[in-house]
Amino acid sequence: MDFNMKKLASDAGIFFTRAVQFTEEKFGQAEKTELDAHFESLLARADSTKNWTEKILRQTEVLLQPNPSARVEEFLYEKLDRKVPSRVTNGELLAQYMAEAASELGPTTPYGKTLIKVAEAEKRLGAAERDFIHTASINFLTPLRNFLEGDWKTISKERRLLQNRRLDLDASKARLKKAKAAEAKATCEGDTVPDFQETRPRNYILSASASATLEDTCRPPSWAKWKEDYPGGWRRPCFFLVPLNPSLTLARGCLSLPKDGKLWNDEVDKAEQELRVAQTEFDRQAEVTRLLLEGISSTHVNHLRCLHEFVESQTTYYAQCYRHMLDLQKQLGSSQGAIFPGTFVGTTEPTSPTLSSTSPTTAAATMPMGPSVADLAPPGEAALRLEEVAPPASGTRKARVLYDYEAADSSELALLADELITVYSLPGMDPDWLIGERGNKKGKVPVTYLELLS
Repeated sequence: MDFNMKKLASDAGIFFTRAVQFTEEKFGQAEKTELDAHFESLLARADSTKNWTEKILRQTEVLLQPNPSARVEEFLYEKLDRKVPSRVTNGELLAQYMAEAASELGPTTPYGKTLIKVAEAEKRLGAAERDFIHTASINFLTPLRNFLEGDWKTISKERRLLQNRRLDLDASKARLKKAKAAEAKATCEGDTVPDFQETRPRNYILSASASATLEDTCRPPSWAKWKEDYPGGWRRPCFFLVPLNPSLTLARGCLSLPKDGKLWNDEVDKAEQELRVAQTEFDRQAEVTRLLLEGISSTHVNHLRCLHEFVESQTTYYAQCYRHMLDLQKQLGSSQGAIFPGTFVGTTEPTSPTLSSTSPTTAAATMPMGPSVADLAPPGEAALRLEEVAPPASGTRKARVLYDYEAADSSELALLADELITVYSLPGMDPDWLIGERGNKKGKVPVTYLELLS
């Protein structure tokens, strides 16, 4: 391993300089370069985007997978870059148990037949849930994770670099300010030996390493050379910290130096040069960070598109669930009350509450009533004879079809989205259904597929 002692010492000195500057800023003992208002707003917007993205991501994961153990397992598989094993959904597991129960209790009994029908519906619900989870994970969760693990990490890295460049810039400003103050003081008091500890960069190493940087100061030169170079005499060296890059090799310890009025000007020029370099690096890094922060707007557009896809997949999932349960309800004879009249069939004498477009049941109850179903059907027969059904004397209503509907049998009327039909209700009908007419065609239609018009 190539171990560079000078580079290590230099990096440690830079870190120490930044730490001192940061601490002095926190205690109000040093000036801090403030970013412009637009830049600060970009930073706040980016932080807010990151925080809310994390919250939305976590809660969506809970929605798709309520089991925390399963979520931890999926997280580990993802970190190990391995495929997550297929997992049976709760609906599919329930369907399996119901099918096994029907097989053991008797598939020909009424209870066994019903268990089989419900098991098939639960199995379809489980398959729909699996498709929804898969689609939502790809179209919604994956883009959110990519932002947090990719774009946001890049933004965070550049922000840390910007913070370091700002600390370097403020430290350079402080050194220049001290150098100019010392120069003004020296001008008033006459030529004095500069105190380089106050004006030079604070990149220090311990005196134990000073011998590796400077020539040995503890061995006095020859007497002739001494009298020529240092007429003021020699004193023992007394430094504890040594600058890494001193400008004057002869400025060792507390040796007397030749009096030179240009020393302070050199220190000021050096501090100004360092300030110009620090300002250039800070401006360059600020521009890079600004461009990344402005890219948050593109992130919002991408997340908006993903959110629309998530809503579409969720809508499709719930629509499938509704259709499956509606089919199950029909299979169990809910429209005629053959098996569970107390559960699925509405009362024969419904009340008349205020009509509401959000409550299909109450809307059906307020529809104009025609002849009773029981009056039209022969004794012992619950089937509806559509040819004998006539619109009630109280009138009919118009309705707009919200979704396509495929008739399950000849007693129902197939519907197309956005078409207008005439509807009315009959006494004793299931409140979830109405009689619909379109031209010379007539049949039962589900209220949930309609928007009743005034």
